[in-house]
Amino acid sequence: MSMLAVLRKIVQEVNSASDLNTALEIIVKRVQQTMNTEVCSVYLFDALTEQYVLMATEGLNPEAVGKIRLAPSEGVVGTVAVRAEPLNLENVAAHPSYRFITGSGEEQFHSFLGAPIINQRKVLGVLVVQQKQRRRFDESEEAFLVTMSAQLAGVIAHNEVTGGNRVNADSPSQLRQDARYDGVSGAPGVGVGTAVVIAPLANLDAVPDQQAEDIDAELKHFRAALSRVRHDIKVVGRSLARRLKGEEQALFDVYLRMLDDSALAGEIEQQILQGQWAQGALRRVVQSHVREFEMMDDLYLRERGTDIKDLGRRVLACLQENVCHLPMQFPDQVVLVAEELTASMLGEVPIEKLVGLVSVMGSGNSHCAILARSMGIPTVMGVVDLSTITVHNQPVIIDGFSGRLFVNPSEQLNRYYDVIVREELLLSKGLEQMRDLPAETLDGHQIPLCVNTGLVTDVALALVRGAEGVGLYRSEVPFMIKEFFPSEAEQIDSYRRQLLPFAPRPVTMRTLDIGGDKSLPYFPIDEANPSLGWRGIRVTLDHPEICLVQVRAMLQASEGLDNLRIMLPMVSSVVEIDEAVALIDQAFAELIEDGCRLVRPKIGVMIEVPAAVYQVRSFARRVDFLSVGSNDLTQYLLAVDRNNPRVASLYNSYHPAVLTALLRIVVEAHKEKVQVSICGELAGDPVGAILMLAMGYDMLSMSSTSLGKVKSAIRGITLDQAQLFLDTALSFDDPLSVQKALGTMLVDAGLGRLSRPQLQP
Repeated sequence: MSMLAVLRKIVQEVNSASDLNTALEIIVKRVQQTMNTEVCSVYLFDALTEQYVLMATEGLNPEAVGKIRLAPSEGVVGTVAVRAEPLNLENVAAHPSYRFITGSGEEQFHSFLGAPIINQRKVLGVLVVQQKQRRRFDESEEAFLVTMSAQLAGVIAHNEVTGGNRVNADSPSQLRQDARYDGVSGAPGVGVGTAVVIAPLANLDAVPDQQAEDIDAELKHFRAALSRVRHDIKVVGRSLARRLKGEEQALFDVYLRMLDDSALAGEIEQQILQGQWAQGALRRVVQSHVREFEMMDDLYLRERGTDIKDLGRRVLACLQENVCHLPMQFPDQVVLVAEELTASMLGEVPIEKLVGLVSVMGSGNSHCAILARSMGIPTVMGVVDLSTITVHNQPVIIDGFSGRLFVNPSEQLNRYYDVIVREELLLSKGLEQMRDLPAETLDGHQIPLCVNTGLVTDVALALVRGAEGVGLYRSEVPFMIKEFFPSEAEQIDSYRRQLLPFAPRPVTMRTLDIGGDKSLPYFPIDEANPSLGWRGIRVTLDHPEICLVQVRAMLQASEGLDNLRIMLPMVSSVVEIDEAVALIDQAFAELIEDGCRLVRPKIGVMIEVPAAVYQVRSFARRVDFLSVGSNDLTQYLLAVDRNNPRVASLYNSYHPAVLTALLRIVVEAHKEKVQVSICGELAGDPVGAILMLAMGYDMLSMSSTSLGKVKSAIRGITLDQAQLFLDTALSFDDPLSVQKALGTMLVDAGLGRLSRPQLQP
């Protein structure tokens, strides 16, 4: 058997282990057998005592397990941990760090090979093999042990959050304090409450194939179940209606359309007519569709597989008559947790009790995340290491800003987040008092604060919070929540509902920006590397018919209001600008010819890719304004997918390269006397807003929830102080130093209430 096959077999055994101790015993036994050594041992770091503890061994004295403890730099095991690299010794006793431990039984073993167990740059322990014969282990043996330790790291990291690897834990199954799970942010905010796990209503995978005894009876049974589910979804939609508007409610219409005769229901009935019983027909059709969606690379389409699975479970529950259960009793503050959180699950909890959402699977692009952002419910998605069973009924804190979930929080952590929650409430109240005041520095320098919108709900929130316009309207949202391209009339209606409430204040509408992490269920884009592929302006220029209809709709929606600005996304060359402007002019001319009374809108370009940074002046000569998309620009400059939990920590808008690029953009644009705005998370951060102010940006656009903090920051400093912030930021060569220094400066300026203490990673 090849070494790779052996490794896979060991990993399979380890993954099926019931607990960490069993997994460690499997590893030491299998590694010792595979490498034909006389000893294999695992030492793990115990954070409580700050010692490396012998947790499992094959070859040393078994009574020493749990008793042998080494300081972080003690012995050759400590040396491996400190260096964070393998150590291969022919005679371990000759090493200067060697320490003999009485009772271990290791005095007879001379050769030593140790490999660090590392996860996310943190040394969790050391995996060791030893032999009596004095020899250096060869390269293949060292490579195998290093590979094995890498596999072991994932197992230990998963158990670390459940307390399973803590030697002194009284109950290994009890979650330790401050157990942390990382995901990605679905919606910002902090929620403190009790985790309530919602399990799937029924198990489709357990349904067998079975011939129908009475096809007509099966059809009747299925149609009754379908009618019940349609009714339930309508009830859920109505229960959320006061928190949702317009396009958000359309998400429930998508669910209902999936159940139409022309969609899932029709296929299921065909299966029944062919002789399959209703439950089996349902399973066949649903699983077939789910498999197709789950194989797709596109994030949005993968999320539609989750929707179909959820519908299938609900219909199956009705078929199995499992829906007549007593309603769950919910605590006052619920953090809803599920393996796959779906939009319909939101209606299971009284909305006044819901303080947070957590999903093991999914992304910020799911229907559930879209709804959560609309309703202002803190949400974390893609928490892949989370075991839902272990967190049920546990006290939790959800941090939707950083994409983290804390289970069994300590008093210290509770105090930390209590401060944040109180701060958010105070700032919210403070905003009510100054909503009509300008964002003006102490020495009289003003900067407009606008909002980013996509849903109708965003408009109402923005106006209540004193927004001075819309710096970015994501026009793809009405496209994403439908199953076909919206008509010109439908688009006019959507755009008018954005333009009218803000008139005469400007509304900047971005043309359709799909591709990358945003796709349409009816217009799939299947690419190996979508972020660098067919997206943004590239799609709309290749499909001028889509672009023309959208621009015509925007122009008609603005008639009599004249507050429309059109912005082009993901531009990387002047040719793209020229072609897009020609299409806009064509649509404008056609409508004028048709008798529309229009004013030609200002046209702008988004600076989102590195190529655009170096063509700012060329772009500025062709358009009326520029707007920096700081999220994508940061992502492309740093080559970091911020939706990927493995590398999300590397995404940092305070990286010197990002700050230098942002400064270059505004300086170059102003040479052409063109206005420059910035719409991204950096603009909505108080410190980031101060830096943008100092750089000379003409307008900031952000989420409406950020308006209060940003306005407070700007009204609390002078322009000279802002310049000092910028000079300080540009003096450092790493982002963490920048953030730390600026955080201190914010406190010194009397604005400490706007900064959150940095939580230890």
